[in-house]
Amino acid sequence: MRKRFLACLLPLMVLPVSAHAADEAKITAAVPDIDRLFADFRQDSHAPGLVYGIVANGRLVHVKGYGVQDLVRKRPVTPDSLFRIASMTKAFTALSILKLREEGKLALDDPAEKYVPEMRGWAYPTKDSPRIRIRDLLTHSAGFVDDNPWGDRQTPLPHADFTRMLAAGVPFSTAPGTAYEYSNFGYALLGRIIANVSGMSYRHYVEQTILTPLAMTSSGYEVGEWPIDRRAIGYRWEDGRWKEEPTMADGAFGAMGGLQTSANDYARWVAFLLSAWPPRDDADGGPVSRASVRMLAEGSNHMAVAQRNGKSGPAACRQAAAYGFAMRIAQDCDLGLTLAHGGGYPGYGSHVMLMPDYGVGIFVFTSRTYNGGAGPAWDAAVALKQAGALIARTLPVSPLLADGYGATARIYAAGDVGAASGSLAMNFLMDSDATHWRQKLSALKGEAGECDTGAPIIATGALSGRFTWACDKGRVSGSILLAPTATAQLQELKLDIKAP
Repeated sequence: MRKRFLACLLPLMVLPVSAHAADEAKITAAVPDIDRLFADFRQDSHAPGLVYGIVANGRLVHVKGYGVQDLVRKRPVTPDSLFRIASMTKAFTALSILKLREEGKLALDDPAEKYVPEMRGWAYPTKDSPRIRIRDLLTHSAGFVDDNPWGDRQTPLPHADFTRMLAAGVPFSTAPGTAYEYSNFGYALLGRIIANVSGMSYRHYVEQTILTPLAMTSSGYEVGEWPIDRRAIGYRWEDGRWKEEPTMADGAFGAMGGLQTSANDYARWVAFLLSAWPPRDDADGGPVSRASVRMLAEGSNHMAVAQRNGKSGPAACRQAAAYGFAMRIAQDCDLGLTLAHGGGYPGYGSHVMLMPDYGVGIFVFTSRTYNGGAGPAWDAAVALKQAGALIARTLPVSPLLADGYGATARIYAAGDVGAASGSLAMNFLMDSDATHWRQKLSALKGEAGECDTGAPIIATGALSGRFTWACDKGRVSGSILLAPTATAQLQELKLDIKAP
């Protein structure tokens, strides 16, 4: 038995946070209400045990356990209790594939059969079907049927049986690349690819490449390697009572949902993922590069309009959502970019949602079959937003943008774009000539008066920004866009009276 029981003795790895920081005092103020969300969810959903955590600014800022690890000895749930996290395992699988890609050992557009020879004789659904790529497996668009009821019971399948299954071929639901359909089978194939490419078993590759470097010493795939006193036993709620689910050993489908972890360990993973945003020049010391982590957010082309999880969902604006690499990616009008994934498993349910724009993540584990906790997790995120705890990232103003903004101030002060003629891109006066610019500037100054052009510009990118000036008779709002040339001159300038 491997001795990996020391997570509770290791401090949570604090990762560098750049250009954003959640307000931890406001998180603390919101915690009592958020605690009640999860306490009520555990009770209402008949979960014997639950633990949830909030990660912000690179560390676990709050964690809370409810209920018991088992219904016989009634050991209380703690941040070190071990839960299986089901399909939240898939992100570890995806990042392992991206690690191998990073090392030049495979490419995402490689045909999967290059690494799994048993796939080479498969009969595809149409004569014009493309061969399945690794990318298709990551985004659940390989053409396999949705298999949650079946797939969740396949974790302990022996590897030799999986090999025979692959050699026999499988039926297709759709042509590869044409639709999204959630496939645990596809992620089991990714586990086989990881093993064949790395030369070690899937579980050992993840443990050595990701878990050990992140000091996730209480996490792994073979649950029997940890003492029973550490484990949250999985139950189902049926016929008005709890029934213990059988414990599934590690096997060929472990890559789709077999990982066991604790809240203290999983917080390290969440902190590591969030540390990939924003792109920056800091040293890249993680087990996988920040650029590869950000690839988890690369959604497929099978977009959907979706309702936000939780109580606020019906009243909130709809999300633009797609499945990325083992993460559901959505743009939310209140929470910005979100990466989320649930986990449903015999005996367990889980959910994680990340808000990279704010450097905040929320996760929840429960010990009841398919009891994911997406609702309270998203309600908690909305509660943090309403409490003012989520501080949006401020992009730095690049030297090129500062130069362009300075040219804008000179133009307004002079009432003539000729005051910054050397800062204008070749298209600028073609789109509106100098005469029309003088007329526009004269009208603006007549209505707003002189302005304080020293107000800071808010960068929306390294070559774009927006600003608001306080003026003698009102306010002027504007934006600038620089050209994609070495000198990055002004290609567009917008100036308008700001409405009251």
